[in-house]
Amino acid sequence: MSTFAHFPRFLQACALASVLALTACATVPPPTSEVATAQQAVTRAASADADQYAFQDIEQARALLAQAQSALAAGRDAEARSAALSAAALADLAAARSREAVAQAELARHRAQITDLRRQLQIDEE
Repeated sequence: MSTFAHFPRFLQACALASVLALTACATVPPPTSEVATAQQAVTRAASADADQYAFQDIEQARALLAQAQSALAAGRDAEARSAALSAAALADLAAARSREAVAQAELARHRAQITDLRRQLQIDEE
């Protein structure tokens, strides 16, 4: 007489094997898009004159980008992803600081012009 008492264990074993097989197949792709995004962020920061106004930030971003590229080439995907994300964030920070410095310089220039105009108006009124 045949019983199906062992059938639930068989189903559990099959389910576990299926999950393990799917997990092994579901690998994360290399972080090429993250590295490309970091490269674009560094380029944008350089275009925003970050070399002049946010030198340390842009240099750190470049170093992290180089680290990400090296790790990607060596197959160290987790390290490459982390370095690329950090590089992009630092490059964005450098660009923002650069834009802020340019805006502050423009503000100072406009204030100086206003002061000069006020002085001229006072002279002209007398």
